Amino acid sequence: SQNIEHDVIKEASVPNPDPPADSPTAAQLSEHTPYMVATYVRPPPMMVKGEGCYLWDAENRQYLDFTAGIAVNALGHSDPEMAKLLYQQARTLIHTSNLYHNPWTGELSKQIITKTLSAGAMHTASKAFICNSGSEANEAAIKFARKVGKMRMPSGTQHEILSFHGSFHGRTMGSLSATPNPKYQKPFAPMIPGFKYGTYNDESSINSLVTDKTCGVIIEPIQGEGGVNVATPSFLQALRTRCDEVGAVLIYDEIQCGLGRTGQVWAHQTLPKSAHPDILTTAKALGNGFPIGATIVSEDVAQCIVTGDHGTTFGGNPLACRLAHYIFSRLSDPELLSSVQSKEHVFRRHFEHLQRKYPNHVKEIRGRGLILGLQLASDPTPVLTAARERGLLVITCGTNTLRFVPPLIITEAEIERGCAILEKAMEVVFANGGEVQGTKGQQEMAPDGR
Repeated sequence: SQNIEHDVIKEASVPNPDPPADSPTAAQLSEHTPYMVATYVRPPPMMVKGEGCYLWDAENRQYLDFTAGIAVNALGHSDPEMAKLLYQQARTLIHTSNLYHNPWTGELSKQIITKTLSAGAMHTASKAFICNSGSEANEAAIKFARKVGKMRMPSGTQHEILSFHGSFHGRTMGSLSATPNPKYQKPFAPMIPGFKYGTYNDESSINSLVTDKTCGVIIEPIQGEGGVNVATPSFLQALRTRCDEVGAVLIYDEIQCGLGRTGQVWAHQTLPKSAHPDILTTAKALGNGFPIGATIVSEDVAQCIVTGDHGTTFGGNPLACRLAHYIFSRLSDPELLSSVQSKEHVFRRHFEHLQRKYPNHVKEIRGRGLILGLQLASDPTPVLTAARERGLLVITCGTNTLRFVPPLIITEAEIERGCAILEKAMEVVFANGGEVQGTKGQQEMAPDGR
C-alpha cells in the first residue's frame, strides 16, 4: 500500500511520471525481458510513436526529445518524405547483394563525394564504401589503414593504430580495440594487437606515439560519448603533419559530430586543407534511423584497396542508399546548417544562466552547434529522471556530463521549452538533494561504477 500511495502522490506531482510497477508497460517488459540478451539498462517508459522532435510512450505521455536517438534522428522522427521514399523503394527493390549493380549505391557515393568537396571539407575525398553502421565504417577505415601500411612496408612493420582516451569508435573487435575504455574492453580481452592510446589534445606526445610503425591514427574531431570534448585545431594539424612525416593514414571519425551537427556538413571543414583527413567515417544521421554507414577515402587510399579486400552483404542496398541520398541532401542544405548555429546560441544562453544559478553544480559548457555538453559536479542521473518525468529526454556522456544532441530541425521555441523543463528539473534535484533517484542507463559508454 505504501508503494501505491507513493505512485499516486508522484503521478499528481509530475506531468510525466515513469510507468509504475503495475502499469501495462511494466507488464509488457516483464513478458519480453526474459528473451532479450542483457545489453542496455533502460528507464521505464516504452516509446511507441515519434513525430518531429517529440516521442510518445505506451502510456501516451509526450516527451520533447533532446537526444535524437543518440544524434541519429537529425531530421526528427517519422519524417514524411523519408516515409514516402521508404514505401516506394520497398515496393521496388530492397536488396540484391553487392554481386550485382544497383543505381542507388553509386548515386549516394557520388553525392557524398561531390557535396563533401563543394563544402570545403576533406579536399582529397575520392571514393566511398557504403556499409550498415558506424562500427562497420570504422572497421573498414582500420582495415584500409592496415592495407596502406602493408603496401608501404610489405614486411608488416607499419601496422600500429593510434586512438585516444575518451574515444568511442564502436563495439566490434577492431573498433573496440580503438576504444580504450576498460569497462568495454576487459570482458572481451585480449584486444587486437597493434593498438596504442594517447591523450586527447596533448600535442607534446604526438611524435612519440606516431612513429614509423604507425599505419593509422583515428580520432573524433569532437568526442561524443567521451564527454563532448572538442579537439583543438592545432592538435589536429599536428597529427596531420606527423602522419605525413611517417606515411600514416589520418582518420576522422565524424559518426556523431558530422553531417550538419556543428552547423557545417563536416565538423572538420573549418580547418585548413593541411589538416584534412585521408579517411572520413560517418553513420548515425546518414540514415536518420535506418541502418547505414560510409567510409570516405582519398585516391591514395583507394588505390591500395583491390577487389576482394573488403566487402559487405547488406551494405549499399538500394533501400538504405535511396533514403540516405535524400537525407544527405537535407542535411547539407545551407539554410538548415545556418539555423544550427543560431540554435546553439539559444542553448548556450540557457546553459550560461544555469551556470550562474548553480555554480556549485554546473561547471562547464562544451561543444559546437547542436552537439553540446553540460559538465556537472556530480552524478547527473537524478536530473535526467526529473527532466524525463516532466516531459524532456536528455542523455549523458563522459563523467557526469549532460549531452544535448537534438534533431537539427528543432525550433528555437522547442529549445526554450526544453531548457525551461531542464531548469525545473535542476531546481528539484539541487534544492532537494536525494529526493529524486537517478535511473541508470541512457549512456553508451559509462565509466566503471555508473
